[in-house]
Amino acid sequence: MSYEFVIDSYAWIEYFRGTLSGAKARRYIESDSAATSAITLTELREKYLREKWSFFQEDLNFVTTRTSLIPVDRSIALLAGEINHAQKKISKDWGMADSIILATARSASAKVVTGDPHFDDLPESVLI
Repeated sequence: MSYEFVIDSYAWIEYFRGTLSGAKARRYIESDSAATSAITLTELREKYLREKWSFFQEDLNFVTTRTSLIPVDRSIALLAGEINHAQKKISKDWGMADSIILATARSASAKVVTGDPHFDDLPESVLI
C-alpha cells in the first residue's frame, strides 16, 4: 500500500469541524495519497465520546473510505517504541499514539498532516 500523507486526529477533527486548519488539511485528505493509522480511530472515538458528538459513524465511514486504513503491524509497533523512547527525552508529554502515527508515516516515507505542536520540529510533518 502506497501513501504520501498520514492524516492524524488533529487534522481530521479540524476537517470535520470546518475550521481554517481543516481547510488546509483538505488538499491532503482529499488526495488519492492519504492514509490514516488505526490508532487515529481510537483517538477520534474518544474525542467524540468526550465531546458528546453524535455523528461519529458518519465521519468514521468517511475516514475509512476516503483514506487507506493502516493497521499497527509488527514493524510499525517496533519503530513506534523506538520513536517513543527518543521523543520522551525531548518532550515529556509526547504520547505513544503520536509515536505510532509517526512510525506509520516513516514506514512509508510519508508526511504526517497535523496541527499538533508535538510535531513542530519533525521533518515528516506538514503543519496545518
